Amino acid sequence: MQARTLKRGEKVRLVSDLPGLPQGTAGKVALANGFTWNRYWVRLGDGRVVGHIDHDHLIRAKDYERYLHAREREHNEAEIAAQQAEEQADTAAVEPGEASGAALGAATDIVVNGVTVPAYLLQRSADARTRLGA
Repeated sequence: MQARTLKRGEKVRLVSDLPGLPQGTAGKVALANGFTWNRYWVRLGDGRVVGHIDHDHLIRAKDYERYLHAREREHNEAEIAAQQAEEQADTAAVEPGEASGAALGAATDIVVNGVTVPAYLLQRSADARTRLGA
């Protein structure tokens, strides 16, 4: 998002849906207030004034198209990363019987459902089971 606060009279657009206002709604900042939590009163094109809109829900009108493009690119990159992680998890998936005995003594990390479990944690668990007689 943007770091600089918006000033009175700046043209803005909504970057998220708000109750009764769809994303992309254009307006002008009528009042800016707040020291640590910046919020704005925005005068919309139809004459309505909406108050207490958080800074994170607004962007300058001139930056709106660039914001949408960047958000779409981030979304696509996140999908690709999730897909790659899923493929890696599928190829490195552990069979249920593999996590006992020999695998614990091997001191290697194990991946279960896409989450890596470090070998030292597996060893701690095995030692605790031994101590407890389980």
